[in-house]
Amino acid sequence: MVTNPIQPTIPLDAEGVHHGHLRLPYSRDDSAWGSVMIPIAVVANGKGPTALLTGGNHGDEYEGPIALQNLAASLKPDEISGRVIIVPAFNYPAFRAGTRTSPIDKGNLNRSFPGRPDGTVTEKIADYFNTVLVPEADIVLDFHSGGRTLDFLPFAAAHILDDAAQQAACVAAMRAFNAPWSMMMREIDSAGMYDGAVEAQGKVFVTTELGGGGTATARSVAIARKGVRNLLIHAGILKGEPVVEESTDLVMPDDDCFVFCEADGMAEPCADLGDRIGKGDCLVRVWPLDRTGVPPVEYRARRSGILAARHFPGLVQAGDCLAVVAETVS
Repeated sequence: MVTNPIQPTIPLDAEGVHHGHLRLPYSRDDSAWGSVMIPIAVVANGKGPTALLTGGNHGDEYEGPIALQNLAASLKPDEISGRVIIVPAFNYPAFRAGTRTSPIDKGNLNRSFPGRPDGTVTEKIADYFNTVLVPEADIVLDFHSGGRTLDFLPFAAAHILDDAAQQAACVAAMRAFNAPWSMMMREIDSAGMYDGAVEAQGKVFVTTELGGGGTATARSVAIARKGVRNLLIHAGILKGEPVVEESTDLVMPDDDCFVFCEADGMAEPCADLGDRIGKGDCLVRVWPLDRTGVPPVEYRARRSGILAARHFPGLVQAGDCLAVVAETVS
């Protein structure tokens, strides 16, 4: 049996605060006996649940890494009962490069689960979390935003699951996070996702989409920082009262939520995030790049609802997701 080569440089089960790395040996041209050093912090105090908190699953998404760096620097053992495992930059090579996928092996960590202990760098990271850290956790939060190519309404999300009790626990945790929007989310490409790997182990799982464009804003970071503390309070780990503000429930009920581009061009937005959309409304006009005098192609909503996500860059390619329309839940 192959053993995963990742080793923590700190104890994962000791009382107090510990800052260190997950060291993954990686032999390369500039360091024959080198390593990928993934930052990790563990804060533990007595008996209680374990929370596993991750950001940077995709390396161009920043609300999670910022909020988790702040939490790791400020959380004190006497504030909690249990354990908090914090990994601000889950896919560390991608995070350092500011890219969605790893520059080492082009691996998309969120499509690499369950991973392999003898696989690529990305597959080894996935395997370590799947076999070592996730089994230790009671509740898991994985921060996401739109990266460089998408922009989202700021929402926390849960998934529809076969186990009704597990789904109810995930929904309760999502609502406790208390983002401005709470989404029952439909994935268009779920194979190999961290989400499914965590849920398959019966854990309470919450994810987010908190903005996009390959940057963060003061508002999106504030949502992330408030949300992670609310979630820890909800889990019975962190002492204190949650900060609760108005939130709207959304759902992505079917594939008609998604609108995809069918040709390269320049995107003209016809609606903004949060706008109410009617079925058949124009969402995006795509103009040709190589000539004038040609009318744009109009992409229209396949259902009514709220514009929850949009393509971010001004240029689009065939196959790009242009928009997502979600329904409000009354």
